[in-house]
Amino acid sequence: MKISTKDLILCALFAAISCVLAQISFPLGPVPFTMLVMAIFLAGAILGAKRGFISQLVYVILGAIGAPVFSNLHGGIAVVLGPTGGFIIAFPFMALITGYFADKYKSKGYIVLGMLIGLIFCYAVGAAWLSYAAKMPFINALKVGVLPFIIFDIIKLIIAAVIGINIRTRLAKSGLA
Repeated sequence: MKISTKDLILCALFAAISCVLAQISFPLGPVPFTMLVMAIFLAGAILGAKRGFISQLVYVILGAIGAPVFSNLHGGIAVVLGPTGGFIIAFPFMALITGYFADKYKSKGYIVLGMLIGLIFCYAVGAAWLSYAAKMPFINALKVGVLPFIIFDIIKLIIAAVIGINIRTRLAKSGLA
């Protein structure tokens, strides 16, 4: 797999955007409400599957090795293995799914569908891990770790779709994609 300098810079840029948006955080129980989901949608929609995945993998690795990039300036492997770890581990795959749809289909509807499938994947993995790590029934993990976030995440999805698709289209037209 060959990756260009431009690709490395874009992946680093979106990893940095994720670090910043993760700090816009409001606690709502064991899973904080952040703007990180919007960064992940944007990474997938703008960068595509491969670069979007790499950008979010870099973000997760930075946090896992101790850089304070997760919400509320947390970092370390304990966070990844903690109750919210499933959501964190799902982030690169969320960008991958979104990016796959953005790469394969030019239709805005399909890109939004990719974002929605990525979000559902993140919810499923995150709730399953929350259930396991917190030793709670899966239905309770859904109530605590997913339900309070659905409306906010759908709003972020819509905003990211409008911005991401617009930027991707403009980059393609200018030959920079």
